Amino acid sequence: MHLSNATWPELRDAETNLAVVPVGSTEQHGPHAPLGTDAVNAEAVAEAGVERADRDVVVAPTVSVGVSEEHRHFAGTLWVSPDTFRAYVRELVESLATHGFDRIVLVNGHGGNVDALREVSAAVSRSGEAFVVPFTWFDAVGDHRTDMGHAGPLETALLRAERPELVREGKIDEARDGASDRWGDWVGRVNLAYDSAEFTENGVVGDPDEGDAELGEELLDGAAESLSALLAAVADRERTERR
Repeated sequence: MHLSNATWPELRDAETNLAVVPVGSTEQHGPHAPLGTDAVNAEAVAEAGVERADRDVVVAPTVSVGVSEEHRHFAGTLWVSPDTFRAYVRELVESLATHGFDRIVLVNGHGGNVDALREVSAAVSRSGEAFVVPFTWFDAVGDHRTDMGHAGPLETALLRAERPELVREGKIDEARDGASDRWGDWVGRVNLAYDSAEFTENGVVGDPDEGDAELGEELLDGAAESLSALLAAVADRERTERR
């Protein structure tokens, strides 16, 4: 059930306490992929995971602006501070819990959100208001995780599988030619770069041409299966107060 498409009596009478919140960003994804890539991909994984779940799940509206200041040099990128993001997500999940949806999985599509989502989930869960768990889809794709990059093969593959009309196929060569082969400017284990413009000409890391629709279907299948299992675990987990 999509919360935005339901009526309030339908939500009141819903026989579930389980919800997912897709979380993405609005940020550059090279010359070939849209600014909303992270939100689109998070929504696709959330939908696929919910379809496989063995119980009813409420799908909340997508959080489409996140912690993305590292892409500020590229036109159209939007961001909020980590403090604002944490506060917004926390209040959103608290409002879900007020209506009885107190088992919540945050389905994330942007690496810059990871730390903040983990912090929010821990804070709300410790408060006892709800049990909240973050899930980042590209951490659930097995060995493919090492090819993540940015606007590279994985994100492009998932778009090609789910929303092919959004990929500017005529810009793939340009995306590949201006891409970096790694995220950052590393000395030992220290990344000297804070912004993506410091190490990639066009915002791309990795070769998007390596991400075809077949790979995208494989990624979606793996992420959806992991999310479905997580939803079951979150729904069934007993919460124990320890002091």
